[in-house]
Amino acid sequence: MEPAKHSAFPEENKRLKQTLDEMKRQLEQLLAIPRYTGDNPTEQVLESIREAKRRNLKQAMPEPYFGRLDFQEAGHDAPIPLYIGKLGVEKEDSTELLVIDWRAPVASLFYSFTGGTAPARYESLDGPIEGTVHLKRNLVVRNYALQRVVDTYDRNGDQLAVSDEFLLHRLGENKDNRLRDIVSTIQAEQDAIIRSGRSEALVVQGVAGSGKTTVALHRIAYLLYQYREQMRAEKIIIFAPNRMFLDYISGVLPELGVGHIQQTTFADWALELLVHEVALADPAERLKQWFDRPDSAADADFSEAPGRIKGSIRFMHSLDALLDAYEAAAVPEADFVPWPGAELKRATIRHWYHTEYKHEPVMKRRDRVLARIKRWLEMELDQFRDPRIRKERKKQGSQRLREYAKRWTAYTPFAWYRELFREEGPSFAAGEAMNGPLVPDKLRRETEALARKKQVQPEDLAPLIHIRNRFYGIDGQLRFDHTVIDEAQDYSPLQIALLMQHTRSGSFTILGDLAQGIHAYQGVHRWDEMLELFPEEQRGYYTLSRSYRSTMEIIRFANGVLQRGMADPPEPAVPVFRSGAPVELVRAGGAALAAKLAGEIAAHRAGGEQAGTLAVLCRTEARCRELHAALAKAGCEANLIVPGQQQYEGGVSIMPVYLAKGLEFDTALIVDADPDAYPATPHAAKLLYVGCTRALHSLKLYYGDAPSPLVADIEGDYVARSV
Repeated sequence: MEPAKHSAFPEENKRLKQTLDEMKRQLEQLLAIPRYTGDNPTEQVLESIREAKRRNLKQAMPEPYFGRLDFQEAGHDAPIPLYIGKLGVEKEDSTELLVIDWRAPVASLFYSFTGGTAPARYESLDGPIEGTVHLKRNLVVRNYALQRVVDTYDRNGDQLAVSDEFLLHRLGENKDNRLRDIVSTIQAEQDAIIRSGRSEALVVQGVAGSGKTTVALHRIAYLLYQYREQMRAEKIIIFAPNRMFLDYISGVLPELGVGHIQQTTFADWALELLVHEVALADPAERLKQWFDRPDSAADADFSEAPGRIKGSIRFMHSLDALLDAYEAAAVPEADFVPWPGAELKRATIRHWYHTEYKHEPVMKRRDRVLARIKRWLEMELDQFRDPRIRKERKKQGSQRLREYAKRWTAYTPFAWYRELFREEGPSFAAGEAMNGPLVPDKLRRETEALARKKQVQPEDLAPLIHIRNRFYGIDGQLRFDHTVIDEAQDYSPLQIALLMQHTRSGSFTILGDLAQGIHAYQGVHRWDEMLELFPEEQRGYYTLSRSYRSTMEIIRFANGVLQRGMADPPEPAVPVFRSGAPVELVRAGGAALAAKLAGEIAAHRAGGEQAGTLAVLCRTEARCRELHAALAKAGCEANLIVPGQQQYEGGVSIMPVYLAKGLEFDTALIVDADPDAYPATPHAAKLLYVGCTRALHSLKLYYGDAPSPLVADIEGDYVARSV
């Protein structure tokens, strides 16, 4: 169906004018009310409500709605046109809704309805509502003007099936350096995830470009709308793979009218909880260790990888056993004797510690017991009437109490953890050192050597926070109403189990793609490794197989890469029927490569703002630096992105392929697509798959003497080869 011109829909222009006039009138009334700055609590609440309305109206007016659904509820005489937008707008002094919030129950029809004449149904607060959809219409309103109208369903028209025309139009738009909301194009399978209940742990396996991240962000907005009495924005946290990715997604929630969400990386969150007592060993070195070796070593058995060992539930159980041993032996062996003739029996102290305060965390329990010993000491001092003797006994008793407290070591989480990796074992559990079948001696020595420098590896952070929680407990500020974990295939089961301690009601959105599991040395290989941590009745598993990011040609090519590199490849991504240029395989090595890239970048920039973003993706950081220098010498500027980068600036970038995961570009140029950089191994196939699926519209791969075996024999009308 061809998109109708907005001039052919005078009723839509009339409705838009009425809506904007009403919104403008409401905003002017609110702006005319002086802002309250006093201390009266009631007035403060009222001012907060007014300010929220001002903000919402200002935000919504340029694009007040994006969809219309004419719905006739069963038992009613005629359909009612429902206009759906990012934020709901009520007509003043009336229950009539000018715009229905996309998160409202009735708005779910706009996403779930897939055509046909059968009755439509949605779940309201009062139960299921059935009726008939007469019209489903997509609208583009930009800068207060109606720009596009597409009827994707008209019961009275010739076409009764929902068309993808509007979706394809939106997908064909170029991107900038920020992820955008998809509220106008949410698909039925995405909507089912977004509207899932809050007390579920959802694991979402989604192919590259399936909208996993945006679905998770929209789910946050939905939960805060639907459960506004039970959930608070400041009690929701998003864990992203790196700071650059956080910068990339930073605009979505504000566009949806949601603020104050905690957004961080697991490492940053953990280090802050540890009061920065330790530092991470150079993360760039870890990435180089696993990614700057274009060989098959990375495809070895990962069961002995440090991240797999220290990230296992078995390791967590070992920690708990050692913590139990420490707790059992924590009270010093001797009685407390402040001076001759005064004695507090160890049995009494142990009773306080193990019985009266057993519900307190370990270190708080220690502090409570020592404080009680101090009170006992003060009562003992009360029997001395002679001030001189009392003073002497007080001095003596205080000294003995300090000596006693020193014998009851107040470990920090890091100091306790470091003890575990001593060759002779920890002082509180001799012979229980972290080595043997669970931790190979080589790993124990490496951990001990780093610990002497007050450094740890990423896989040490979750165990350290687990120890911290056993020592001090988890206060309310560290408990979340909902937790989102993106790129979750790179998380360990121990990390998930740890975050379960911090998340109320098991409310999670866990997203990832096993086909993009390029950090297999620390992540999971099967989603069951995470799912089995949650009770069966409180978990859900969803798959998103449609890829909305890339053209059909790019997706077919990327699927071919996985099929040639993996003995048991995952289910292939299903592209939306959006065709583009064939994927190009170009022979260009040595100096010719830099010249080719410079030409591509120049042609890209000649397209101006319409050209969008371009990324040159290399196998290693060293190769990125080399090409960046060569292009700079040729007068071709590009943003060099290396590990530790905190911002993605858009435009033209050069980065290692492993840092591109989660990002998307209008054009991707993959260099060194040859057998050395990308051999026929699962690890290399996943890396190349990640690189290919970053491209929205255009993908080119460059190789030297011969192409990688992962792409050498891919044939079809979606591939073009040139020299």
